[in-house]
Amino acid sequence: MNRKVTIIGSGHVGATAARSIADKELADVVLLDILEGVPQGKGLDMLQACPIEGSDSRVLGTNDYADTADSDVVVITAGLARKPGMSRDDLLQKNAGIIRAVTAEVVKHSPDSIIIPVTNPLDAMCHVVYRESGFPRERVVGMAGVLDSARMRTFIADALQVSVENTHAFVLGGHGDTMVPLPRYSTVAGVPITQLLDQATIDAIVTRTANGGAEIVKLLGTGSAFYAPGSAVVEMVDAILKDKKKILPCAVLLRGEYGIRDLFVGVPVKLGAAGAEQVLEIKLEPEEQAALDKSAAAVKDLVDMLGR
Repeated sequence: MNRKVTIIGSGHVGATAARSIADKELADVVLLDILEGVPQGKGLDMLQACPIEGSDSRVLGTNDYADTADSDVVVITAGLARKPGMSRDDLLQKNAGIIRAVTAEVVKHSPDSIIIPVTNPLDAMCHVVYRESGFPRERVVGMAGVLDSARMRTFIADALQVSVENTHAFVLGGHGDTMVPLPRYSTVAGVPITQLLDQATIDAIVTRTANGGAEIVKLLGTGSAFYAPGSAVVEMVDAILKDKKKILPCAVLLRGEYGIRDLFVGVPVKLGAAGAEQVLEIKLEPEEQAALDKSAAAVKDLVDMLGR
């Protein structure tokens, strides 16, 4: 029997991730949405693409959580998208209500699953999922750092005119304007970018990375990014289903690591079959730790707004 991945929310991010998971034959996919007909139509379209892609994955679109039963991984993309001029914080209360309801259904039908929240504001929504599900922290792993790092890698490769395959980027902290890109740990073929780029260029890359989502929202006019977020989801799903023990930046609940406790913050983790199997701690310079503390404080403000 194939592995099973449920994507909750058939919008751009959810549909993009579902299509890629099916194309790569990683698992059977259930695409769920409250809109009648939309997940069914998109699911059928994806299923009919599978013969062309050479994939025997099954894709089912549905409005019924019963169809998601016994999923190995559940990706939550449901929620309201950011509009121009709207901060992630503006989405907080409305999306929290949606995520609570979704999580209750996930726990009911797939109590042994690993949940990957994607909905913004990401770090706060991870906290909602964690509290509502009662799952151990290893099984609630937010998608943010993979996306933020990919954006930084893109800008590094462009600045140096090298292959993105040679670039590695390190981003810590909350998913938003207070994220903490770390140039010292970001490399090209193993060489830190601090040895390859001048400070002004590095500063520009760091700023553009932190504002990566807002830049796309502004350009689109309506909606937000979905191709890169969808691909980031798939990289995490791939690492979990194949038990790769891959080191990826993800939002996980910290319990004293980096001096932070009881908050979901983006850090490097070992991602495998059990979820976030290990948090990797790296040595930070005082200014880097201060930036991470500031980012964590911004996450705490959102969590406090949600209430305990």
